[in-house]
Amino acid sequence: MKNLEEFKACLSSDELPENLSLHLQSLWYDGKGDWKAAHDLIDQLGDKRSAHLHAYLHRKEGDIWNADYWYSRAGEKRPAITLDKEWEQLVSAFLR
Repeated sequence: MKNLEEFKACLSSDELPENLSLHLQSLWYDGKGDWKAAHDLIDQLGDKRSAHLHAYLHRKEGDIWNADYWYSRAGEKRPAITLDKEWEQLVSAFLR
């Protein structure tokens, strides 16, 4: 998968595409509306990139206190953008 448009197109499939990183698998499940599966994939990861994805998921859940904790662990601040835009930014970052 090379870009955001290809990733978005794969959301129409019911099957998880092969060869996706764990982060992109999480974003795929989130894009399909399965927050729990997305969260379960990254919940135990402690690196900064995973923490950012974890923060986004808690922000989406509406748990802002928890989201802010994870943004802090990622060395980030909660962005003042839509959840859709943040999802797109995360997908693009993990595709690189």
